[in-house]
Amino acid sequence: MASLLLLSSLALLALAAPPLEDSNVLRSRAVSDTLADLLNNLQDGVSAKDIKQSILPDYWSIPETKAITKALGLNETGIRALPLEFLNIPGYANYTSQGWNLRIHGMSYKQALSDPGVVSNRTLDKAANKFLPDFDVSQLQPHEQDNARNLTSAVLSLPQEGEGLSFTLDVSEGQDFNSGWTGVVEWAKTTDSRGEIDGFVQLPTNNQDDLPDGNATNAKVVQLNVHTNGTNTGNATAYLVPRDGITIVSDIDDILRITKIYEPKEGLLNSFARDFVPWMNMPGIFANWTRQHPDSPYHFHYLTTTPEQATRVYMDFIYKTYPLGSFDTRSLNFTTVDQTFSVRKTLLNKIFQTFPNRKFILIGDTTNNDVMNDYPELVSTFPGQVQCILLRNTTATDPGDKFPYNTKGFQSLKQEQYMFFTTSDDLIGLDFGNGDCRNASAQMGTVDFSWQGLPLKKSAAGGRVRGNTWAALIVMVAFVVFL
Repeated sequence: MASLLLLSSLALLALAAPPLEDSNVLRSRAVSDTLADLLNNLQDGVSAKDIKQSILPDYWSIPETKAITKALGLNETGIRALPLEFLNIPGYANYTSQGWNLRIHGMSYKQALSDPGVVSNRTLDKAANKFLPDFDVSQLQPHEQDNARNLTSAVLSLPQEGEGLSFTLDVSEGQDFNSGWTGVVEWAKTTDSRGEIDGFVQLPTNNQDDLPDGNATNAKVVQLNVHTNGTNTGNATAYLVPRDGITIVSDIDDILRITKIYEPKEGLLNSFARDFVPWMNMPGIFANWTRQHPDSPYHFHYLTTTPEQATRVYMDFIYKTYPLGSFDTRSLNFTTVDQTFSVRKTLLNKIFQTFPNRKFILIGDTTNNDVMNDYPELVSTFPGQVQCILLRNTTATDPGDKFPYNTKGFQSLKQEQYMFFTTSDDLIGLDFGNGDCRNASAQMGTVDFSWQGLPLKKSAAGGRVRGNTWAALIVMVAFVVFL
């Protein structure tokens, strides 16, 4: 997973870094602070009244609401009086003999502040600094300081267990499909211990103003507005996806935006402080795909393993830069070992099982070990559904990427089912509706179905030889940690 790779890499580099001679130089922060350490740091000279949200957790041991309120001495009566908020993640719906079944998923939460609307920048800065080794929020540009505070504040939300939710839906305006259909959905269960819900619900029908037939020839994706009743933050768009057609599933980090998870300090700055920036001309490539086959347009689905609380900034970037589409992210409350440690695989299996008749285009990059394993595995798990796998080879063009990747999983695939590429231009001209997957003009290199990008070894695309001895040492240590 990208974030685990990033933080683990940072730990390795921190261990290898020489000691600082100048005691006045900002000390590098460890990313493995314990809950107690962080709490003590935040409480040092800070009033509990200044804490808008919870203590800053790591992504894999986020404390429960009771632990937060107890640790910070927050008034539970005051917290109960705060407005309920809901992170409504854009979902997809499939069509069956019973009608449309919509997946609704998201998280209910509150902002733990005695005075709503007021936040102590000093407190948020203390928390944000934990994500910015060798930097202090005060060293950032003003808009970057705001970015860091906003994302930190999002991560530090208080999940709300036991909340009953209902949703009001209607058809979005400005589409080829027009209807006065509206519906109300009452969620059958209350939110779980992490404040989450996730499941499918059958949409109500209306004989006069009904929803479209999802099995019709050349049926198109239809957008619905989904409003979470009783909140001002729980609005989203849902997508009625026809039985047949093509779905483009794309990762986000280092394929749709510049993250550089393989350069830890850059990766953290790009995630917590800097504005999100598209990678090359991927927005133009995706925009062109929206114009292909207007009678049967593609369905776009974005999948990131970023923790759920941090996904608002991801969704905001995607919907300002790329075509609208459904969204998946890392849940907080997976209940099985497979769900916990194979997040991407679990989410991919869910969408493949939901749309057994659709063809899928899978897009990612070679820095994600789960992508390199899960994408080719889907070809055998769901025969006939994977039309194309497109992978950006970061090691071929980016000298900062020292992490190897394994192409063994692609050995059983047909060559026309996948392509490793190095620039967004390599994707120009691909027409998935015509069955395209490979661009003959792209520099694809030779894949020998083994570990690629090792020191002194060529990568699968581009053929760049890497012989940096220090990089080799880091890579070898990383192998021990990750394997």
